[in-house]
Amino acid sequence: MHLPDGGLTASSISMNRRGFLRSSFGMLSAASVRGALASFAPDALRPAQKTVIVTFGGGARDEETFAEEGQQNIPHLLQELLPQGTFFTQVVNAGILGHYVATASIVTGAYERFNNFIAQPPPNPTLFEYYRKALRRPATDTWVIAPSNGFQRIGGSSDSAFGPAFEAGVILPKRLLSAALKQGSGADTDRLSHLLQDNYEMPLYQSAAAAHDDELHLDRLDSTLRLSVADFLARARASDSADELSIFIARQLMRQQSPSLLLLTLHDMDIAHSGAYSLYVDAIQRADRLCAELWQMIQSDPEYKDRTTLYIMPDFGRDADDDPAGNGFQHHRTGGALARTTWLLALGPHIRQNVTVDRPIASIDLVPTVGCHMGFPTPLAQGRCIQELL
Repeated sequence: MHLPDGGLTASSISMNRRGFLRSSFGMLSAASVRGALASFAPDALRPAQKTVIVTFGGGARDEETFAEEGQQNIPHLLQELLPQGTFFTQVVNAGILGHYVATASIVTGAYERFNNFIAQPPPNPTLFEYYRKALRRPATDTWVIAPSNGFQRIGGSSDSAFGPAFEAGVILPKRLLSAALKQGSGADTDRLSHLLQDNYEMPLYQSAAAAHDDELHLDRLDSTLRLSVADFLARARASDSADELSIFIARQLMRQQSPSLLLLTLHDMDIAHSGAYSLYVDAIQRADRLCAELWQMIQSDPEYKDRTTLYIMPDFGRDADDDPAGNGFQHHRTGGALARTTWLLALGPHIRQNVTVDRPIASIDLVPTVGCHMGFPTPLAQGRCIQELL
């Protein structure tokens, strides 16, 4: 797929990423392990698998990541994680470039076309519903952790054959923090209220229903994770971002519930919309560190070690600096190649290590891939199974 963007195409972006990785880290091409992939039998791993998915809300451009000048911002991804996994250099998002609708497309495997600024369930069944319905899994076995209040309906669809009976639980750390601050001191509020800033496309968005059930959300999460408000606030005081809070919640969730299917959206880097380049770069560096911490958590937990596949993928990118229709790092308005072309990193016991794949795949390919690997159908998904990951 070729998209105009100041002379860039999706394939040229892919080749630039591959060239950097091969010269710097000696990563193999997919062709060099094709024979091994053909002989590998993933069925033996299927009885007790787990999947963790991390998306980057707003994404990050190569200038701040894979290009020579951006390498310093992602040392954990480059030096620790990529050598352990398979890296796809060309993931194209052909849908709407809004964070909620793009993430909904990723979790349904179909390009959703609804209004990005309305908290509504996606019309197509989600990965979580496919998983729970086909494998008869309980509600505690799949969760979504999403910093933005606008993601409150991401756990399930409006499809009558699926819906609430099979949806994932959605944890909104900002809502938890908001409720906790109401019970805390004025000093707590002054110190942590900046973390309540929501998606920078729709600041402080909250539905009418959400405004009345903060306490219910807090009570539910507290009982689910057996996590005291005092403990949460103690850790939150040491946190400097909503993404830090998300990883904190993920850690508690993994320890208490050990869910088999977990999605986290890291959203700090969307501060780029405010025009603060330094904070955008800080958020990239933080996401890089948190992804490494999450992988370490997986590897150190007996419930997850050697049975978990981790997928890391931006929902989309950002505009090119030389595109007059956009605002560079600040926005993702143009629909050009730099805004639509992202990447995917997969790690896990069945994933080939130190491999790059240059062929184009789609962001909607993730749902059928997880279904193919974990053994459940995804009949309404429009994407395809990624063969290199099976």
